[in-house]
Amino acid sequence: MAVSSMTELWHEISSAQPAPPRALVLAVAAVALATVAYRPAWKVARNAVTIAHEGGHAVAALITGRRLSGIRLHADTSGVTVSYGKPYGFGMVLTASAGYIAPSLFGLGGAALLGLGHVTALLWVCVGLLALMLLMLRNFYGLISVLITGVVAFVVSWYAGARVQAGFAYLAVWFLLFGGVRPVFELQWQRRTGRAPNSDADQLAKLTRTPGAFWVALFVVVAVGAVLLGGHWLVPTAFQGYGK
Repeated sequence: MAVSSMTELWHEISSAQPAPPRALVLAVAAVALATVAYRPAWKVARNAVTIAHEGGHAVAALITGRRLSGIRLHADTSGVTVSYGKPYGFGMVLTASAGYIAPSLFGLGGAALLGLGHVTALLWVCVGLLALMLLMLRNFYGLISVLITGVVAFVVSWYAGARVQAGFAYLAVWFLLFGGVRPVFELQWQRRTGRAPNSDADQLAKLTRTPGAFWVALFVVVAVGAVLLGGHWLVPTAFQGYGK
């Protein structure tokens, strides 16, 4: 990206780009799905979903007036977000419920931007959100994970050509959409085997006096719905060849 002023930079970020080839959109969708489905790849790539998960908790805490203390991301792809406020009520329920739906909702938001042709804008939004998250991280692994993710997104947005930017952006969005589904089923498996007695769903069950299974079902509906709607927005954008 060659710019000589802030005006040119804003123009580059806010301008819509031509839709990439349909084959590219479907190819990166297949790569994203394979990454989520193949366990060895998923164990590494799941860090990105954890970043989105904890980011969702943090955003929900802030918009409901809770005091955000910090975020920790761990090498086993787990994480924790600590906020202070009333241990009950709407703010706590929204904060607890935001984690598992956050990757899907972030992916859906990304699909909406890509559907409008805003590839570069999506990449810069990602960089901005990751930069804000850096301020709240409280452990070294978390700092390194988010920093590397942000640097990769920035390098692609600044130096890569239009086709590479599009491929990267579509891959990231497809991954968030597909990656939002698997953790929900993993959550229910862990609950059934007694490995997650204090999961988000179980905390919500205590807060709302509704079964944890209800919240897992809600997470599934949001995740699958996001894949269907996001896919509808992503694939129809790819009818024209790139650069025509």
